[in-house]
Amino acid sequence: MLKPQACQFDSIKSLLPLKQPFLHGSVFPFSSRRSWFNKARNSSKLVFFTRNIKAVTTGTVKTVGVKAIVTVKQTLGSMANLGLSRGFDDIQDLLGRTLLLELVSTELDPRAGGEKETIKGYAQQVSKEKGEVKYEAKFEVPADFGEVGAVLVENEHHMEMYLQEIVLDGFHNGPVNVRCASWVHSKFDNPQKRVFFTNKSYLPWETPSGLKKLREEELKVLRGDGQGERKWFDRIYDYDVYNDLGDPDNDLSKKRPVIGGKQFPYPRRCRTGRPMCDTDPVSEKRTSVLPYLPRDEVFSDVKLLTFSIDYLSCLFRGMMPSLAGAITDANRGFSCLTDIDKLFNEGIKLPFEENKGFLKSVMPRLIKTITSANEVLRFEPPPTFHKDKLFWTRDEEFARQTLAGCNPFGIRLVTEWPLESKLDPKIYGPSKSAITKELIESQINSYMTVDEVIKQKKLFILDYHDWFLPYVEKVRSIEGTTLYGSRTLFFLNPDETLRPLAIELTRPPMDGKPVWKSVYTPSWNSTDVWLWKLAKAHVSAHDSFHHHMISHWLRSHCCTETYILAANRQLSEMHPIYRLLHPHFRYTMETNVLSRQFLINADGIIESNLNPSKYATELSSLAYSQQWRFDHQGLPADLISRGMAVEDPSAPHGLRLAIKDYPFANDGLILWDALKQWISDYVNHYYPKVIFIESDEELQAWWKEVRTVGHVDKKDEPGWPDLRTPQDLIQILTTIVWVCTGHHASVNFGQYAYSGYVPNRPTIARTNMPDEDPSEEQWNHFLENPEAVLLECFPSMIQTAKVMAVVNVLSCHSPDEEYIGETIQPSWAENPEIKAAFDRFHGRMVELERIVDQRNGDKNLKNRSGAGIIPYEYMKPFSEPGMTGKGVPNSISV
Repeated sequence: MLKPQACQFDSIKSLLPLKQPFLHGSVFPFSSRRSWFNKARNSSKLVFFTRNIKAVTTGTVKTVGVKAIVTVKQTLGSMANLGLSRGFDDIQDLLGRTLLLELVSTELDPRAGGEKETIKGYAQQVSKEKGEVKYEAKFEVPADFGEVGAVLVENEHHMEMYLQEIVLDGFHNGPVNVRCASWVHSKFDNPQKRVFFTNKSYLPWETPSGLKKLREEELKVLRGDGQGERKWFDRIYDYDVYNDLGDPDNDLSKKRPVIGGKQFPYPRRCRTGRPMCDTDPVSEKRTSVLPYLPRDEVFSDVKLLTFSIDYLSCLFRGMMPSLAGAITDANRGFSCLTDIDKLFNEGIKLPFEENKGFLKSVMPRLIKTITSANEVLRFEPPPTFHKDKLFWTRDEEFARQTLAGCNPFGIRLVTEWPLESKLDPKIYGPSKSAITKELIESQINSYMTVDEVIKQKKLFILDYHDWFLPYVEKVRSIEGTTLYGSRTLFFLNPDETLRPLAIELTRPPMDGKPVWKSVYTPSWNSTDVWLWKLAKAHVSAHDSFHHHMISHWLRSHCCTETYILAANRQLSEMHPIYRLLHPHFRYTMETNVLSRQFLINADGIIESNLNPSKYATELSSLAYSQQWRFDHQGLPADLISRGMAVEDPSAPHGLRLAIKDYPFANDGLILWDALKQWISDYVNHYYPKVIFIESDEELQAWWKEVRTVGHVDKKDEPGWPDLRTPQDLIQILTTIVWVCTGHHASVNFGQYAYSGYVPNRPTIARTNMPDEDPSEEQWNHFLENPEAVLLECFPSMIQTAKVMAVVNVLSCHSPDEEYIGETIQPSWAENPEIKAAFDRFHGRMVELERIVDQRNGDKNLKNRSGAGIIPYEYMKPFSEPGMTGKGVPNSISV
């Protein structure tokens, strides 16, 4: 099957920071997904042959001499395998018995009525250079054999191999290309042969008769039987709930509810089949070894060196304990604002003499040696802080980031007044907001009435009131964190910038106390100025949670996994829609596995450093249940659903934006239109008639499974488009590709720029507002030292360092990244019409780069240009490796 591309070893070699490459299980002192050192098999099972297998011909049947060239990528794993198995495999290479190839005809045997006999031949090694090994096999193909439609491959080695491609040369019509890009397991692990179809795409009813059975059988293999624990070499895609985030067998306090089902609706993840916990029969056991992942979904070698199992394992198992050792008091905050700046110029000494040089080797951007005996964790200043150290203090910047920051999905238009809660007032208190008309009108100097403001679409909101309020009491029972329901109102200025007007924080009735509400506004009064700063810190923490768990994790990573599972289970590799989608699924499943293991797990980074703590995933389930709809995930529909745009055929992109200078929307709509045009050209080529859509059994099964299995908890809710026409398919595919590209890029690659400096975007607010039922001592402490109270509210030192390290990694592009519209897929290149359509799409991406640069230079666009403001480049398609603040990858690869 078409799978992620392994990388050239010569490019990997230049990246290695260690004397020895760090491999799974070879350098790091902890478990990995699979040890590369396989146990030697019983030598009695090895049978060696010296003769080649050739096609059997009879009489005077004419044959054609065909040569197969197989390209195998050398990988870090394959070169690390030593021992008896490697010796056996070297012998097999010498004997010319590395790979057994079988050519499969597209035609049936007219005499027998079944599939024609395959033509078999062994491939032997002919060259080895630049990280590639070439194998060659020769065949005598009967003239009446028909077109070759697939190649069966059996790996005679004891180790897996990464097949890049197979080229069959010698046919009258030119070479036949077979793009593999896949791991091929050893026959000693699994005797089942691999099938690779040629680059020619077929809709189900177009499938040549000789390939129909093979097409069906391959899909059955990928679906599996839903039984047992998956093995490392499996390629099975199946569904399960999120029941592996807790670890009750290790610590009962780490027990977590099952996410997915009636109580906590959620998309499904890939099934691993691991056994259930001893202490909680509904929870899956966790181990230090990463859970199963279909073999072809793993990272490439270059990716392993920049963002990988080992890299993140280093981060979480190496640096995090070292931070705990350096900062022994987990609750210790910063004593003054300048202490935060020391993270960039002095750093934190890490006491890990036993691992001297280890972290520095794999994270050169973060770690710098300062003495022979110690190492220091020192961060790069984020570009926002580098350009303007006071950027975080300005109200206009606080507002601007809702449009051009790392979470442009939170803000929405206010359409009704007064603001009212939909929660039960008997439980949560009066429904009406404490923000009054008079307060709003006073903030805008009676420029217009509230009714006029709403009518003219000038009032916007970050609304985390009803979503958070039911969890306030639960969260407040956890030490080191607090929570409010919050509303933040913004006014649209004549220059298309936003101005914050008011923040409302609400605590529901609890602990025998009545509901508490307070409204804060910008002020010149010293006390109110500091209360306003504290209120902004709480709102920033709320928006940080929405960003990490909803805009980022749920809407992109989590939901995309269901599309991947369904596509691999229901769409054949030769299906044109599979080949369209596949580049947009690269690395996503492994990234999600790492998230389940380190980020959203019990006591992981999310729970330890965001306000809702252990209830973080539950809250994302609530957001999924109440807010998520498939038909709102595309950019135009998302903007309309939030009131940020209305349909207008006379406007660019058919939408009139509520805020004209909305950088995310303006750039994103160009990308959306380009994607939709490219996908329209592709779909219309393969589906020129409506009837083709409804009669495509694989396509219909895929879309049905996305809804009824991947999103089974919402299968009967509105928002699922019918799939009856090419236009329906275009909309569905454009939505999915947008989520994997523009949506994810907009919320991922700006994380360090805006969250890398904690005062700007704290991920957690640890203390209550000083005016919430304060004691006399607490209030006096605030009046005497308001800066100390603000610092106490900010994340602790260790929380800050952990979050900065993680978002630093997540904001970086891998050297092997594949960007939207950059490189054509082999199957597309072989079809002239598809190639021409992709070339046009590539041209639109180049033009988008130019438009973004032009807009960032326009002084009238104040939300993306100005003194101390970093340019908005998250929709620029292409990028160099590293932390660049631009680049739209093909897939959710980090």
